[in-house]
Amino acid sequence: MPHSQSSAPRGRVRLARGASPWLLPTVATAAVSLARSRRSGRWAAVAVPTTALAAGMLWFFRDPEREIASGRVISPADGVVQSIMPWKDGRTRVAIFMSPLNVHVNRAPLAGTVTSVEHIPGGFVPAFNKESENNERVVWHFDTELGDVEMVQIAGAVARRIVPYVPQGTKVEQGERVGLIRFGSRVDVYLPEGVEPAVEVGQATTAGVTRLDRG
Repeated sequence: MPHSQSSAPRGRVRLARGASPWLLPTVATAAVSLARSRRSGRWAAVAVPTTALAAGMLWFFRDPEREIASGRVISPADGVVQSIMPWKDGRTRVAIFMSPLNVHVNRAPLAGTVTSVEHIPGGFVPAFNKESENNERVVWHFDTELGDVEMVQIAGAVARRIVPYVPQGTKVEQGERVGLIRFGSRVDVYLPEGVEPAVEVGQATTAGVTRLDRG
């Protein structure tokens, strides 16, 4: 049966943790320009783009509640399956590209214990580019009922910060929020050996909802 990770009323959308360094200055600037636009045409011209930018930021950093689906491995990210690649060790990498229009809060693909959270410095080429393999990233390992499961958050051309929500040693539920990538980016999940993917390249995914493994 699907289980819920929601503690808020259904339909309510909250803002992502880690959004404030970008969101607060933008909203404050929009508020000031709107207030001053009543007395100045110059400020009115400023108010239009700043208000649009603030609205865009609020949309980008949305963090909707989800009814978590059942399944051994579920998608950690909203986006589109970019590639499905067999790995030499028997695992299968499912890469999910997240556009700036997607929700950028990532969720645990399985229940288990976070055994490591490793930040690896790197570049910032577009996440859909092959060269993004060398981008800034955070590598997660989860000790689960399927064994060790690896998930990688990869920064894109605009995303310059990955914000982990939980530290090493934390026990997480499947679908629990574990981190945020600011702006366009990618999330890879390595399905353990023997676990077949249930998604296809080009398929849209929803974090906490789309099942990645074939049952």
